[in-house]
Amino acid sequence: MRVVTGISVLVLGAGGIGHAVVTSLETGIDRIDPFKDMKNRPRAGYGTNLLLVGTDGRDRITQEEKQKYRLGGAPCNCTDAVMLVHLSADKERASIVSLPRDSYAEIPEHKDRTTGRMRAAHPVKLNAAYAEGGPGLTVRTVEHMTGVKIDHYLEVDFTSFMKTVDTLGGVQICTTRPLKDAYTGLDLPAGTHDLDGGQALQYVRSRHIDGASDLGRMQRQQKFLASLIKQAAHSGVLMNPVKFRDVASAMLGSVRADKGFGTEQMLELGQAMRGFSPASSEFASVPMGNVAYPVKGIGSTVKWDERKSKKLFQALRDDRPLTPVRPEQVKAVKVGVAPQQIRVQVYNGTSKDGLGKTVDDALRATGFNTTRAPQNGEPQGLKHTLIAYDPRWDLSAKSLAVAVPGAELRAVRGQGPTMKVTAGADFEKVQRVRAEETNRGEFGAVTGDQVACP
Repeated sequence: MRVVTGISVLVLGAGGIGHAVVTSLETGIDRIDPFKDMKNRPRAGYGTNLLLVGTDGRDRITQEEKQKYRLGGAPCNCTDAVMLVHLSADKERASIVSLPRDSYAEIPEHKDRTTGRMRAAHPVKLNAAYAEGGPGLTVRTVEHMTGVKIDHYLEVDFTSFMKTVDTLGGVQICTTRPLKDAYTGLDLPAGTHDLDGGQALQYVRSRHIDGASDLGRMQRQQKFLASLIKQAAHSGVLMNPVKFRDVASAMLGSVRADKGFGTEQMLELGQAMRGFSPASSEFASVPMGNVAYPVKGIGSTVKWDERKSKKLFQALRDDRPLTPVRPEQVKAVKVGVAPQQIRVQVYNGTSKDGLGKTVDDALRATGFNTTRAPQNGEPQGLKHTLIAYDPRWDLSAKSLAVAVPGAELRAVRGQGPTMKVTAGADFEKVQRVRAEETNRGEFGAVTGDQVACP
């Protein structure tokens, strides 16, 4: 989750602020060597690959912050988030791939950093590689799983995350439905919000908002990164040496990086990425096969879809974009639930012939899963268009209501997941809508400007 701060190293490097300033900032980075004694590594592809991890260390968090943002509990000394970032060879695109922390992994033979003894290769959850062998074993494991050679390593924590967001002046997040998580304390109504560092941390940590769990959390983390990039690009911080120094100093004080990621690399990257924007970034998660793959002694893990994940990582090695070519989109209102997930039965509540088919076709055209078999409603002569729904599917009903302006919502317990739309005499049109999470193509990828606030 705090890997967002690592992304800031890349984004904020685009300021082109000069060798002396960057050199002074570099002294605050804790240097490590995660590539020491590594052998049989994947062949290098095109572009640059960075492994960004967020650990669950919380030593520098104050007691007040722990209570306010619910950051108590003992750390597991493992990675809380893992992202693979690919910077294209022309420095015009950044592809950010989330690797689920519970991914099924087979870590290679290594020396356990707790016991000092050699351990044979064995299966674990991906986040446990750090606990057993630190950054070096984490890099080896990810390279083994992806076939992508890692060029640089960045590691961040809670403190750098909150300070970076606060120094930037906060980050704007948009949501089409309320977000509430009793575990983190997150409580956001639908709408646009300017989050400070602590609130932003609650947003990216939350995983008990809906049934999507870690997958939903990864998508929110990606959405936050897109908003962070937009804020950095539009706030002027990249062109203001004083502001850049303040933000970078707040961030780099708690970042660990490999020895090869130094002043020259930051300056070279910064000069190449001066025109970077949210549209230059793309976000994806590893395609999943079995999200509850049982492993004896470990528990439930996430098994990747072998065929699709191989194609994704091959695209990174070949320096190809993950997002599909975007055709010009028709303007559509954002809703909380994708129309494709909403089943609709249409009825004609008037004496007008063909109205049911007209409504069904229009709903189908904007993505709703209609039955394609409209019926006559009872009673006839309905004045106002009606949407009947089961209260358990209220979010779906609200999304459908946006597509049918002026329709009355009526809760019917026990109706089930299918929405019932009865067209009345006041029906005028179906409004185009689309989900907050847009079509992500073959690899589930989306560009930053598609998920950041408009």
